[in-house]
Amino acid sequence: MNIETLISRAAGEAVQALYGMEASEKMLQLQKTRSEFEGNLTLVVFPFVKAARKSPELTAQEIGDYLVAHCAAVSKYNVVKGFLNLSVGQGAWLQLLEAIDHDDHFGTKAATEGSPLVMIEYSSPNTNKPLHLGHVRNNLLGWSLAQIMEANGNRVVKTNIVNDRGIHICKSMLAWQKWGEGETPESSGKKGDHLIGDYYVLFDKHYREEVKQLVAQGMDEEQAKQEAPLIKEAHQMLVKWEQGDAEVRQLWAKMNSWVYAGFDETYRRMGVSFDKIYYESQTYLRGKAKVEEGLEKGLFFRKDDGSVWADLTDAGLDQKLLLRSDGTSVYMTQDIGTAEMRYEDYPIDQMIYVVGNEQNYHFQVLSLLLDRLGFKWGKDLVHFSYGMVELPNGKMKSREGTVVDADDLMQLMVDDAYRTSMELGKFDDMTEEERREIARIVGMGALKYFILKVDARKNMLFNPEESIDFNGNTGPFIQYTYARIRSILRKAPLSSPEGDTIDKAACKTIEAPSGAVGGALSDKEIELIQKMNEFPAAVEQAGKDYSPSGIANYCYELTKVFNQFYHDYSILNEPDAQKRQVRLVLARNVAKIICCGMSLLGIEVPERM
Repeated sequence: MNIETLISRAAGEAVQALYGMEASEKMLQLQKTRSEFEGNLTLVVFPFVKAARKSPELTAQEIGDYLVAHCAAVSKYNVVKGFLNLSVGQGAWLQLLEAIDHDDHFGTKAATEGSPLVMIEYSSPNTNKPLHLGHVRNNLLGWSLAQIMEANGNRVVKTNIVNDRGIHICKSMLAWQKWGEGETPESSGKKGDHLIGDYYVLFDKHYREEVKQLVAQGMDEEQAKQEAPLIKEAHQMLVKWEQGDAEVRQLWAKMNSWVYAGFDETYRRMGVSFDKIYYESQTYLRGKAKVEEGLEKGLFFRKDDGSVWADLTDAGLDQKLLLRSDGTSVYMTQDIGTAEMRYEDYPIDQMIYVVGNEQNYHFQVLSLLLDRLGFKWGKDLVHFSYGMVELPNGKMKSREGTVVDADDLMQLMVDDAYRTSMELGKFDDMTEEERREIARIVGMGALKYFILKVDARKNMLFNPEESIDFNGNTGPFIQYTYARIRSILRKAPLSSPEGDTIDKAACKTIEAPSGAVGGALSDKEIELIQKMNEFPAAVEQAGKDYSPSGIANYCYELTKVFNQFYHDYSILNEPDAQKRQVRLVLARNVAKIICCGMSLLGIEVPERM
């Protein structure tokens, strides 16, 4: 039992014994004592004043006296109006440190067979272009959210829906057919997704030229966009695809295979993966059938032109198109089909879609439709809505080829990490192989942390130069602190550089120095234990809020508190053996928690930097 729970329960007993009042858990919640007052934890006593029939100050004093007498964790108290500031005794802090030290999975909960099954969809790329910076944020958020939900005791299935059909796919196919001259990833030396993306941009270039010529001939621009020969050919190709034309389907399969190979390489480098991948080409027909079924049951209606709609006006929304008049599907249709396939594959308790905030309305509608179609989790589906990523020089545009490519961005981050580390002299005693590996870990850590530390709901400005910084709220700052602690522990007497794996993270702990933890603690050491003790609550809150940023900011706060402690107190050069031992245990567990916390963000921590 942690200190907060112990004291909270004792406070409940105090209120019952003193005033005959049954206090709720919410009334007994403790806060961290404000820095200007003495104490570690504060209890607000205003909820008990009426039952006590005494002033807030006297009520606080009576509860404080009871706690000092009956709760071993409380050593003393002071009262500021209706706030009871409690000081936790040294023995309780040392016991807490030992409990943290003996728990290799501190802060996380293991899933059981009966745990809720949560499915998380993220990535959702199109097969006409490579992944870009926007996809990077999506993938990092989705992967981190999956780790956080698992750490909260859920079973998790990570899934992806690939948008592999439609007019945008045909644009790349047609451009390659016209101007590709048989070019392949092998002949060009390009990743397959990059190669296809180049033809998507090439299509748009020629298409805009055609539109410009038609406008110059006197045609209205909107009409020109519809009448341009290229767009007509692309539509014809899409019709052939829908009809199962063998030649078009063969070309489609070949070019998509190039893209998937490129995607896989990018995902591996990014450190994300999926348990199940669905494809729009396999789900859209299921969606159409589900809509027809809903139509027969009277859930939807057909207009005179043959199109099928859902009337959502009773829910405060409008009417939503589900099938066009020619019978072709829309995105909503595809999502319904995908949902049905997923529900058949997995007994889902909760579905979380990681999709940008421009789709807020779409998922509001989807939730209602799935609920009406009988999916038990439909009404409670979660749209993990996130803001867009912008750059110092403006927004990205795929058609014009001005996107920030994910592969290029990751390489830039790794190169910047290598260059910065060399300039700071951090690579002086390393082999070139070690330098490259650490540059990879630090560069990717800088990228992931910079993106994940921002509240996902907000738009963000990504600046690569700011992210590679060994000071401040950055990934390298936290990674460097971890590496520093590892160095200290390797040099410590009675310690071994090997140890057990913590949770799923590829990181190690040090064997504890022999003997029990003991000795007097300084205020900075108590502050550090208290901050470590907040980790389970941070993980739980991040799961409730779907907030990777909560974990990122906790890791930063813990790192700051450790560095303040390390600035004021020596560890290896402390002459008192007992104090030195306590500090080694403190350092080891800070490293353990940093490693676990950063792994929830998908970030590796290096053994040395």
